Amino acid sequence: MVRVKDNCVGCGVCVAFCKKRALKTYGRAYINKELCNNCNICVKYCPINALEAE
Repeated sequence: MVRVKDNCVGCGVCVAFCKKRALKTYGRAYINKELCNNCNICVKYCPINALEAE
């Protein structure tokens, strides 16, 4: 599962890369765990390493 860390600034890069549309931003990223398939593409493309795979 992917976790959003406290340093997330809500830039939206992760949202743009998520093919399942499991991410939204409201000041920071939020993950819909029912839609997320744990592909970790968001982790790979986060420019400030604010997402991590658990």
